[in-house]
Parts: sequence; structure tokens; C-alpha cells
Amino acid sequence: MAFIADALGRIKPSPTIAVTSKAAELRAAGKDVIGLGAGEPDFDTIDYVKDAGIQAILQGKTKYTPADGLPEVKDAISRKFRRENGLDYGRENISVNCGGKHTIYNAFVATLNEGDEVIIPAPYWVSYPDMTLLAGGTPVIVEAGIENGFKMSAAQLEAAITPSTKWVVINSPSNPTGAAYSYDEMKKLTDVLLNYPHVWIFADDIYEHIVYDGFQFYTPAAVEPKLKDRTLTMNGVAKAYAMTGWRIGYAGGPEELISAMRKVQSQSTSNPCSISQIATIAALDGDQGYLQVRAEAFKKRRDLVVEMINNVPGLECPTPEGAFYVYPSCAGLIGKVTPDGKTLESDLDVSTYLLESVGVAVVHGEAFGLSPHFRISYATSDDILVEACTRIKTACEALK
Repeated sequence: MAFIADALGRIKPSPTIAVTSKAAELRAAGKDVIGLGAGEPDFDTIDYVKDAGIQAILQGKTKYTPADGLPEVKDAISRKFRRENGLDYGRENISVNCGGKHTIYNAFVATLNEGDEVIIPAPYWVSYPDMTLLAGGTPVIVEAGIENGFKMSAAQLEAAITPSTKWVVINSPSNPTGAAYSYDEMKKLTDVLLNYPHVWIFADDIYEHIVYDGFQFYTPAAVEPKLKDRTLTMNGVAKAYAMTGWRIGYAGGPEELISAMRKVQSQSTSNPCSISQIATIAALDGDQGYLQVRAEAFKKRRDLVVEMINNVPGLECPTPEGAFYVYPSCAGLIGKVTPDGKTLESDLDVSTYLLESVGVAVVHGEAFGLSPHFRISYATSDDILVEACTRIKTACEALK
């Protein structure tokens, strides 16, 4: 339609949300569908965080706040950065936003001009390229395949940098693969970036607390302090704290960038929910012990899914270091024929076949920039995962 902005023609709706919505529609229509598309923990928000939100309501903390967050929320975030990452950020260096996605959007809208490039390793979270395009920038995709553990090498990063590079996105642990950079792997990337002072680093640390097998998490600005003045370190309470619906993301960075992001937010959403902000203080300052308990539960699910998927003919599933996703290759299924005579020509065909034949909803790899794969979210119960993986095996064994 003529009155729709040209910018919307550059982007597409979120594929992960689309898969989740499709699964919900089919269930509402009476279909037996297992949804493995949503990146949302099945755990509930812990009670003391809920109580903080309830008390905020009862105490009348329901008014506007400063556009990018209450001072006391920024103080709690500052304590978190210092305690867990060894990073010092004052209030003027912190932005509180309506979810991690909002943080990324603000940063890109505040900084990207036409022709600016954003280096994005693939597989990538689906929104990075589209947010870049919406803000007028150009995504530069660097393929980090299964043979590289789904991680971008220092050589690949250096080869992708041009005079037009504005940002590089580093998401560790990663959505959709769960791959995470070790200290040495991160140091090799930061060593490259030291040589390119015009390149800024967007560190998406949202899965920081969901790591396994003794893996030690490192964020770029902590690995190389000389990069801190051109790094935006983003995090939030959605994933580890099971607070997806509370919609709080945050970031620490240079004051000039934070001020620019505040300006964007002041003319769009304004402040994040005041009640959610108070609950975030409780989450960040409260007992953190249960995070490890939940990570152990996720590890058990990871091991279950990896083992079952690797027993499916035509699938190969690496073991991720973190997050709650696996990203199996379905290259062994391409070219096979379904019982109704359809040839599987892409990972979209594979995901469609799984949904239509056995009622399992996954997200096809093309959505994440690397095919032929699909993403499974194992942020659900063991019983559901066993049933889903059993169905996937049944469907794959029926192929000719």
C-alpha cells in the first residue's frame, strides 16, 4: 500500500514469533502440536521478585519514571556489572529499556546512517539484520558454520571490516546455536578490534547465566578493557530470571551513546514499566543461587535433546556451551521424499514437514542466516522434549 513506509519493505516479521503463533493457532484448532519455537523459559518468575512487583503496585510506584530508567534501578545494574563482569558503569553509563530487543533497536537507530555496516555472525538472532535495515544500515553477514562450532574466527572478523563498519555484534552464548566464546576465542576477536578504532562492539550477553559443563562466561569489555569506551554491553532479566513478560533489558556503555539512546527512547516508548523496574532491582540484588539450579535443569534437557536428535537419521546435533537451543544440521534430509511424495529441498521444507506430519514446530535455519539447519528450543519439560524428539525421529524414518 502506498502509504506504508518504504523502510518496512526492507524487513520481514519475526520468524520465531511467527512459528510460535502458528503452533498456537493449530492447538486452538484442536491439533496436537508441540511448540519448540519460543525462546522462553518454562520456569516461573521467582516469588521474591513477584513480591517486589506486587509491593511496588501497593506502594503506588505506578507513575512515569525517567525515560531510560529509575536511578535506583541503574544502581542495581551498576552493582551487577561490577560484581559479575568487573565493569564499572555509573548511572550516566546505563540505559534501561523495554526488553533486550528494545536496547538493540535504540542503539542502532541512534547510531546508524545510510551506508553504515553492521557485522553479524551467522547463525544470528533473527532481529539483528532487520533492525540494522530498519535503521538504515547494511548487514554484513559472516558465516560461522558447524565446522567452526558456530563461532566467528578472528580472521573472518578482520576480513569483514571495512571503512564503513560501524558495529560488530557478538552474541555469546548465542541464539540460535548456544555456542559461546571462551576467553581465548574472545581475546582473539578483541585483539583484532583494537586495530580498528572506528568499529564499535555490541555485546549481547542475555544468556550469560545459562552455561554448562564449567564454561566460564566472558564479555568483550572485560576481556579487553581498552575497548570499553566503544562497547555497549547489553543484558536483561528475561532469560535467566524467567521474566520475559516483564520486558526489561539494559545496557552499559559510553555516556555519549547512552545519551543518544535516551533521546530515541524519550520520543518512542518513554520509560519501561515502573513496576517491572522495581522487580528488576529485586532480581539483580537478591539471592542468585537458583540461577545455577535452573541452569542444571537446562543442561539435563540439553543432554537429552542432543542425544535423541543425534539418533535421528539425517540429523547432526552439536552440543552447545550455553543458552537453551540446539541447532541441528538437516543436510542429511535434503533431497529425501516424504510419504506423500514431496521432495525436501530446504530447511523450510523440513520444518514444514515436521509440523504437518508429526505436529512439532521448530524454526527453519534460513531464518537465522545459515542453512540447512533448524532450531529447537529446549526451554520446556523433559516429558515434552522426549515426545517431540520421538516424533521427529518417526517423521525422519518415514522419509524415502
